[in-house]
Amino acid sequence: MKHEVIVVGAGLAGSEAAYQLAKRGIKVKLYEMRPIRTTEAHTSDKFGELVCSNSLGGDHLGNASGLMKEELRQLGSKLIEIADKHRVPAGQALAVDREGFSEDITRTLEGIENIEIIREELIDIPKDKIVLIASGPLTSENLSKKIAELTDSDYLYFYDAAAPIVTLESIDQEKVYYQSRYDKGDGEYINCPMNREEYKVFYEALIGAERAPLKVFEEEKLFEACMPVERMASRGEKTLLFGPLKPKGLTNPKTDRWDHAVVQLRQDDKDGRLYNLVGFQTNLKFGEQKRVFSLIPGLENAEFVRYGVMHRNTFINSTKVLNPTLNMKKNENIYFAGQITGGEGYVCAIATGLMAAINISNKLEGKSEFVLDDRSAIGSIIKYITEEKKNFQPMGPNFGIIKSLEERIRDKKEKYKIISNIALDYLNQEIKKVLK
Repeated sequence: MKHEVIVVGAGLAGSEAAYQLAKRGIKVKLYEMRPIRTTEAHTSDKFGELVCSNSLGGDHLGNASGLMKEELRQLGSKLIEIADKHRVPAGQALAVDREGFSEDITRTLEGIENIEIIREELIDIPKDKIVLIASGPLTSENLSKKIAELTDSDYLYFYDAAAPIVTLESIDQEKVYYQSRYDKGDGEYINCPMNREEYKVFYEALIGAERAPLKVFEEEKLFEACMPVERMASRGEKTLLFGPLKPKGLTNPKTDRWDHAVVQLRQDDKDGRLYNLVGFQTNLKFGEQKRVFSLIPGLENAEFVRYGVMHRNTFINSTKVLNPTLNMKKNENIYFAGQITGGEGYVCAIATGLMAAINISNKLEGKSEFVLDDRSAIGSIIKYITEEKKNFQPMGPNFGIIKSLEERIRDKKEKYKIISNIALDYLNQEIKKVLK
C-alpha cells in the first residue's frame, strides 16, 4: 500500500515538498484554498505565486542566498530548476518571469499521478496522519487558530509589503540609464537618477503621503527586510540614501558621476515589458502611490499595472515547536515548512519544503533522518529556526549564521568563496551518505 501525506498549501514550500514526495513514490493530497478563498496579496490561483518581488535573490557563491540555491540544485530542487528556466535579466540575482514561473509549477504538479490536488480550505488538521503545513505567511484566519492551538505557543506575526510594477513603455527613456551596480552584470537595471532638489521634493511628498489603513487591529510589527519605503523614510532624510535609493556604485553616463539618489527598476516578466521598483514595498494608498512615485525622474507618466500592497505575515515560534527535521516536538507526524516557520524569503521556503519532504520520506521508509549542520546554508537556517532562543524573529540566508572559518580572512569575497566551497563539499558528502 502506498504511503500518503497531506500537504497544506501550494506555495513555494508546499509545491516543492509535494513534488519531492511524489517522485519518491508517496501519494500526496495537496490542499490549496485558492481560488475558493483568496488572500490580501495573491492575484491568481496558480501554485508558487510570487506575491512580492520577482527576485529570488543573489545567484553567486559570494552571496548566502546564491549558496543556498546551489545547494538546492545539488539536492534536486524542482522549483529552482523551474526558476532557472524562467530567468529574466537581473544582474547577479535570480529573477523570474513570475507568471511563467507559477504556471510551470502548476502544470508540473497537475501532471504528476501521485499528487491529488484538492481546491478547498483545510481547517481541521488530522493528528493521526502525516501532515506538512506549508500554508505560508498568509495563512487563513481559520487555519491560523487551529495552528495556534496545535503549537500551544505564542503566535508571532509581522507585516510585509510588496512593491509596485510599471510598464517599460511608460518610462521616459531620456531621463533614465541602464546599469548594474558596480557594473556587475550587463546593465539590466533601469536607473532613475535624482539630484539633491529632486530628492528633497520626493522625500517630503513620501513622508507626508496618506497610508492605507491596516485590515487587522493588532500591534504593527514590521520585518526589517521588507520595511515599507515610507516607514523607512520617516527615520530621517538620509535613510533612503543608504537603502533603496543609494547611488553608490552607479555612475551616470551623462555626467560620469554618482547621483545624489537613484531609484532602480528590475525586469519583472520574461518579455521585459514590466518593471518593479526595487525596495519600494509600500502601504501608501493607491492614489498616493501614483502621485508620489510619479515625482521620480523618468516615471512622471508611468503606467502602474500593480500598486504596492501591505499584508499580514504569520509565523510560528519554531524554536520552541520544531525539531531539526521540521516536525513538531509534541506530535512528530506534523511537519512545518515555508515562511510560516520563520525562514524568511522565497529560497528558504523552497529549502524547508524540500528538507521536510526528504525527512517525511525517510521516516516512512525507515531510513535515517537527514539533518544538515551549519556548514551549509540550508543547515544553518534550519538550525536558526529550530534552536531555542528568547527572541525569535524571521531570518533569511546569510553568512552570519553559517559556521565561520577557523582562520581569519579579511577579504570578504575570498572568505565567502571558501565558506561556499566548504558548504558544497560537505553537502556532497552528506548526499552520498544519506540520499544515495
